[in-house]
Amino acid sequence: MSSTRFSKSKSWVPSGLAAVSSLVFLLASAQAHAFAGLVSPPRFELKAKPGEVLRQILEIGNDAVVADEFAVSTADWHLNAQGGVEFHDTLDQGSCRPWVRIERRTVNMQPKSVRKFRFELHVPPDAAPQECRFAIIIERASSNVPQVESGGIQIPLQGRIGVIVYAAVGDVAPKLELRSVGLKEFNGRLTPAATFFNSGTSHGRPEGVLEGRDAAGSSLEFVVSSLPILPGETRSVALWAQEGPDRKAPVIAYPLRLRGTIEWDGGKQSIDSTLAPSVAVKAGSS
Repeated sequence: MSSTRFSKSKSWVPSGLAAVSSLVFLLASAQAHAFAGLVSPPRFELKAKPGEVLRQILEIGNDAVVADEFAVSTADWHLNAQGGVEFHDTLDQGSCRPWVRIERRTVNMQPKSVRKFRFELHVPPDAAPQECRFAIIIERASSNVPQVESGGIQIPLQGRIGVIVYAAVGDVAPKLELRSVGLKEFNGRLTPAATFFNSGTSHGRPEGVLEGRDAAGSSLEFVVSSLPILPGETRSVALWAQEGPDRKAPVIAYPLRLRGTIEWDGGKQSIDSTLAPSVAVKAGSS
């Protein structure tokens, strides 16, 4: 009767298990070295006059159990089609970032600590009425970015937080127009949405709660996304159905009837619309 002998000096691991083990190691290492920056507030909405200097303070925190070094810089930004913020270092045409002064470029942070950070906006005396928009970026300093290595793969562990700043210089205001209420894709899912155009000179934010009843007779509540509508922009914002007791998004049986009021700075619009796939309706129609 034959027998199989195993060498004690070597171990054999299935290739799939080895890959999983490497992934687990990478995830554990990434968690151990993760960027743990905290910033408050997440947004500033300011008013200024030509020639004025605005001085503001934000709080930067390090929630890690080890010390870290953060880099601070400014950036321009825009909203993509999905409503996400995209930052870039190059100056946009008409950017007001040259007006910005920050306290320092790097900040040493002790474990579990919070410190105040100052920045200023120096508005030129001849500045025309406009909405100045920029971001303050807080990220791990490049000299302090750790590398996680496994199986010859090096992964830089970087994190970034962007604080959005709006400053209304002079006499500016949003002027939103609700163009339609219909169905749009958000995160790959068909979702009720309101489409706005902003012909004003500063950003506006819609708000409101709408009552809905679908084809199955279910009563639903929809909250208007407060995504900013920038000057000169046409943008659709989601009307999010509130989660049920099971904390899951409800399944909507179309057609769906929506009723209520959407409001924004300087205006409001009553809604009484019936929505179905491939159907978009004007605001206020049914």
